Amino acid sequence: MLSNTVAGKFATSSRCNERCNKVFLSGVSPFTTAAFNSNAVFVKPYSLNMKPCNPIIRPVVSAKAIHASVLENAPKMKVALPIAAPGKTTVGFIGIGIMGLAMARNLIKAGYDVIVWNRNTSKCAPLVEAGAKLATSPRDVTSRATYTFAMLSDPTAVLSAALGPNGAVAGLSPGKGYIDVSTVDAATSRQVGAAVSSAGGSFLEAPVSGSKGPAEQGTLIFLTAGDQELYTAVENPLKAMGKAAFFLGNAGAAAEMKLVVNMLMGGMMACFSESLVLAKKAGLEEKDLIDVIKLGAVAAPMFALKGPTMVKGAYNPAFPCKHQHKDMRLALELGEKVKMDLPVAKAAHALFSQAVEGGLGDLDFSAVIEAVKK
Repeated sequence: MLSNTVAGKFATSSRCNERCNKVFLSGVSPFTTAAFNSNAVFVKPYSLNMKPCNPIIRPVVSAKAIHASVLENAPKMKVALPIAAPGKTTVGFIGIGIMGLAMARNLIKAGYDVIVWNRNTSKCAPLVEAGAKLATSPRDVTSRATYTFAMLSDPTAVLSAALGPNGAVAGLSPGKGYIDVSTVDAATSRQVGAAVSSAGGSFLEAPVSGSKGPAEQGTLIFLTAGDQELYTAVENPLKAMGKAAFFLGNAGAAAEMKLVVNMLMGGMMACFSESLVLAKKAGLEEKDLIDVIKLGAVAAPMFALKGPTMVKGAYNPAFPCKHQHKDMRLALELGEKVKMDLPVAKAAHALFSQAVEGGLGDLDFSAVIEAVKK
């Protein structure tokens, strides 16, 4: 009888007994057809009256090599995530633009140790003066921080910061979390999430509802999805930056919710712009229209906030027109994905396209009224 214990892997070719069907492995019990790996082939179980011939010895695979291979291909072990707390948790922030600057500043004010990175490092200067540490790359941020937030402009920027050379994913490991608060499509979010998970980290998408003012005031609304444990772990930093947070399920859900919300906002702004221009052309006072709207069923904080500045032609960017244009495009792509026509959104997207092509992309999204005037 053959031994069940083997030091190496070798096969025996038998020309003595047709029942062996030419090949069997000596490294397996004669009473089983199990194999050590996918290369092992069993046609029939070894019979006790078979007389093995001279074995063909195959190269021995060391236990060390097998162990290394198993470790390399094994999934990263899940590590419990600590609850983020001021004075105890180091928080990273990638992307210091209009929103990122205000959000990171609120984290500093709340008492967190903050590490920041931006492609243009000069934008980090106000935060460094406030006590933040400056990182050399996204990877440097995630390697030094327990939890890292990223606020970037579009899918290309998100993928570059996360997956590019010295990207954020390279600095992640079990026990760390990556929270992407950018507005992107679900596919981009899931791609980043999969890479974060492969590195052993935890992922949460958390796009925000709100622009510069709410970001400065710490009254943003977070739409989150992904790892619920991470959502719980970063509840305190979210409270430092916002007034509410919703957990919506698996990664992709929050990204799509944000696109739906921003599609509505873009449509409202386009229609509001047309209303203001139509009123003026009809000889009505734009201010009177704003006051009437404010008291009626269609009243909206956005109309009250943006209306007076739009009348003056002042478009100081709180939410750039180019970003609203991008969000409308992504919302239309979502419509195509679910096979739904969006004629109103298409019309609004066309207006924002005209505004961006007319050189208004860096101005506030309310500058779309200039496209209506033409």
